[in-house]
Amino acid sequence: IRLSGAPRGEPPTAGGGGSIPAIDPDALQDVVALAGQVAAQVDELLRNVHCGLQALTALSVGCIQTYRDGVESLGEAADLSIRAMYALVARCEELDRAMQPVPALAKRIRDMKGTLERLEGLCK
Repeated sequence: IRLSGAPRGEPPTAGGGGSIPAIDPDALQDVVALAGQVAAQVDELLRNVHCGLQALTALSVGCIQTYRDGVESLGEAADLSIRAMYALVARCEELDRAMQPVPALAKRIRDMKGTLERLEGLCK
């Protein structure tokens, strides 16, 4: 690496060109103060992010609990519906058994009606 002030091929001189200039103490204090301000702002930002994450976490937990409750409620409702359906099927089977004599009764009523019509015809 060559210094920009030194001509090509010549080594840099060890004189005033290679020395580090003195640091201004006021500038150093300004840098320290600015670093403290930046650190405080970063701390505040991290606190805000932390609070935001806590709020989002609480909201997520609430949503998950609501979903869980909904699933449990849906499961219970489905279970009750299935039980009601089986009860309805059982009642329909009972009704079907109770209605088995109806076709025979209908035939007897038709026979009686035919007999009455014949008697009416004889009576006229």
